[in-house]
Amino acid sequence: MYAPLPMVPGPVTVPQHVLNALAKDYPSGQIDEAYFSLVRSCELSLGQLLGTKNRILFLSGEGMLALWAALKSVVTPDKTVFVVSTGVFGEGIAAMARSLGAKVDCLSLGFDATISEEDLALIEKKFAAKAPDLLCAVHCETPSGTLNPLAALGQLKERYGVPLFYTDVVSSLAGTPVQMDAWHIDLALGGSQKCLSLPPSLCFVGVSPKAWKRIEEVAYQGYDALLPFQNIYQEGRCPYTPNWHGLAALRASLDALALEGYAEVFQRHEEAATLCRNGLADLEIALWPKADACLSPTVTAARIPESYTWQEWKKALGERGLIVAGSFGPMQGKVFRLGHMGSQAQKAFVRSALDIMDEVVRLRRKRMV
Repeated sequence: MYAPLPMVPGPVTVPQHVLNALAKDYPSGQIDEAYFSLVRSCELSLGQLLGTKNRILFLSGEGMLALWAALKSVVTPDKTVFVVSTGVFGEGIAAMARSLGAKVDCLSLGFDATISEEDLALIEKKFAAKAPDLLCAVHCETPSGTLNPLAALGQLKERYGVPLFYTDVVSSLAGTPVQMDAWHIDLALGGSQKCLSLPPSLCFVGVSPKAWKRIEEVAYQGYDALLPFQNIYQEGRCPYTPNWHGLAALRASLDALALEGYAEVFQRHEEAATLCRNGLADLEIALWPKADACLSPTVTAARIPESYTWQEWKKALGERGLIVAGSFGPMQGKVFRLGHMGSQAQKAFVRSALDIMDEVVRLRRKRMV
């Protein structure tokens, strides 16, 4: 028997300090003022990680809820949406915007690529001809293991007067620097189950003043609407049952990150990622992204060794305690992923994972001789 070594890119292993917060009983947030003090403290601390002084809204649900909530709150059929896509989630955002009736232009750059200088030049030409109403991009494309340069996109957004910039930072926040204000982001969308090391029950949306103005104009009122959260402090109530357990767990996570130090947290992720990729190279396991792509410090996507099917590879690793993830879209059946994010961004975990993969690869090569 082997001790399980979960290295999936979310939901990650929940650490004990978070479990302790979840194990407590809390009052009803609808009638206890202490809940709003907790929300405000989480908002301020998360704002430091997000690089913003803007409001941050907390919704009960995993990260996709934040993506839908923000789109539905600002998109109407008369608006144009420009999506820069480098993977599954970029394509997904374009499909979501189309389903809302928007006029969507999706620049698909490939599932193994990240935004290059040439791509930025092309985007600039498009914006110079006609700026869209909403620019959308994904920071970390988790299925591809890549990281996009949002700062450069934000500069183009500001230069050409694009009203709003919508970004998915679900798998990057708390694993690598994110600067909502400096990058001119208006809607920053995150989830709890990645680098924050929480269960998949909480998501959040950073909202700029420009975004609030648009949200007020659209006045969407569904369960996932952002507008009902605008005045929760003044009204002393939430649109639906407050997630006190989720916010208490987030508070515990944020406290641990602050104690470690944000720079140290980011360095820990970089070191785990570097060790992982160097180790895969030693095993002659190729990475999925192109050689010139920017790799994410939170997740590595690699090609399944040629002598294995995905199911064989997954089973062989799992029998030795290593749990990895497959991928989606054109990577399905070709790519496996290691999540060195949050509580799993530990060099000791990566070394153990590499040792198990080494054992499996050597065994198959020995049998093939």
